[in-house]
Amino acid sequence: MRRREFLKLGAALSVAGCASAPAPTKARVLVIGAGYGGATAAKYVRLWDPGIDVVLVDRASEFVSCPISNLVLGGNRTMRDITLGYEGLRKHGVYVLNGEAVAVDSAKKIVTFGRGSALTYDRLVLSPGVDFLFDEVQGYAGQERILHAWKAGPQTVELRRQLEAMPDGGVYVLSVPPAPYRCPPGPYERTCQVAHYFKQSKPRSKVLVLDANPDVTSKGPLFKRAWEELYKGIVEYRPNAKVVAVDANAMTARTEFDTVKGDVLNVVPPQRAADIAVKAGLITHNNRWCDVDWRTMESKEVKGIHVLGDATLSATGMPKSGHMANSQAKVCAAALVELLNGREPNPNPVMSNTCYSFVSDKEVIHVASVHQYDAGQNTIIPVKGAGGVSAARSELEGQYGWSWARNIWADMLG
Repeated sequence: MRRREFLKLGAALSVAGCASAPAPTKARVLVIGAGYGGATAAKYVRLWDPGIDVVLVDRASEFVSCPISNLVLGGNRTMRDITLGYEGLRKHGVYVLNGEAVAVDSAKKIVTFGRGSALTYDRLVLSPGVDFLFDEVQGYAGQERILHAWKAGPQTVELRRQLEAMPDGGVYVLSVPPAPYRCPPGPYERTCQVAHYFKQSKPRSKVLVLDANPDVTSKGPLFKRAWEELYKGIVEYRPNAKVVAVDANAMTARTEFDTVKGDVLNVVPPQRAADIAVKAGLITHNNRWCDVDWRTMESKEVKGIHVLGDATLSATGMPKSGHMANSQAKVCAAALVELLNGREPNPNPVMSNTCYSFVSDKEVIHVASVHQYDAGQNTIIPVKGAGGVSAARSELEGQYGWSWARNIWADMLG
């Protein structure tokens, strides 16, 4: 049955890189979502136990990195620079399929995909990322002119085109949603990248940041110093300025206090775990996030399903970042290998995070942290004295930042 199901899925969704798949040997791990979390989990399960059958399914045929994508908006990188294939995973024996998961039957351990195809699993890993709560911003849903570009891809390209078409002297408005959201420093890095572009090419233009939060949520002093020293007169930052409505025809954004007009509106809506997590019944907190056991990344709501990355209910001090998803994936992969072989997983896993932010074309700042499971508190907590932030922006960290990207892509996809 499993072989026929897999071949049916391959025929319907186009098995990329293989005409057929073997019948499973020990067990099957099915991974949905081939980003920083899912791709890493799929690779490392195969590395640590080649006897486990691993199937990875994603809607896209290529990986496009959200980290570093702000540089595309600033004109300092191209989409090709942040786009990679899945050939490396296939070399490790991961079966990579293109398709969209539409339903999960956790009792029967079956995931249904488009066109009626289905796959069974022994353990399911969901790394679905986020979807957007468009209805929380009046006037947002249904229009196409105002973009978020918070998933790297076509909207990244279109937002860059809008910035290029904007007249010198125009205003770019960036709206930051209430935390938690994907990539805490991301909006402020984007502020810097667009300001850098304006400084070089449209020096009379302005960047207006409307932040729903009371202050910059990550690396605040470093970002503010960059705005003052590098982009004085270009960047205006307004805290406690939650955007509650937009008008795509008038190109206005309304906060709880006033209405502003821009030439380009870049409104990032509030977020929650992606739709498939909702359909699978994994949401446990505030109708938005999935609570997990940090020792295994297994859902606290539905057994046998493991959740990674931005979709999880973050522990204290834990950002929703690509590096963190990669780290969670390795904890999950190790736990899956143990569980599927009848052994106990590591009771005290450690996770780490590093996030580099480009404040210009060459200068970078970073934040880093280490997190370890604490049995007494039954959660994962930051390790005191580990991690920290940059003393100052520097070109040396710029070299580190780009090296980080190449290395983590190789780690997850190579």
